[in-house]
Amino acid sequence: MNDTPETTGAMQVDVTLVRQLAELLDTTQLTEIEVEDGSRRIRVARKAAQAAPVAHYAPPAPAPVSAPLSIPQAEVGASAPAISASAVKSPMVGTVYLAANPEAKPFSTVGQKVAAGDTLLIIEAMKVMNTIVAPSAGTVTAILVENGQPVEFDQPLVVVE
Repeated sequence: MNDTPETTGAMQVDVTLVRQLAELLDTTQLTEIEVEDGSRRIRVARKAAQAAPVAHYAPPAPAPVSAPLSIPQAEVGASAPAISASAVKSPMVGTVYLAANPEAKPFSTVGQKVAAGDTLLIIEAMKVMNTIVAPSAGTVTAILVENGQPVEFDQPLVVVE
């Protein structure tokens, strides 16, 4: 009996396509990609353990360095402990957007009074837009991130006092 893929029902794998997908993972820093063609589906993924240490260890070092550098000069008067104590921090890893779309006005600006629950910004994570709201009423005294900037878990985003 001849055991070819046609007679056994086994899927024929396009090795060239798998290699191209693996290269795409490397160049885009994605951890997983899936392609579907009719009844064929190919999924290429990296082990999560490889990416986890980078995401886990990266935030502590850059956060203290990048936060003061991203504060505009007019807002430098606030001390670093005050900023970190009253800062709204990122609950996830993602990309920050300060407005609903490029043509829209920002959700919040420095000097703006906000109520508890008002939208300060959004974070896109895994194609989901997550609203980040003011935890209490106050005034936005600093915006510590820029539009389109990637952020890490627990990174200070906005100071509301």
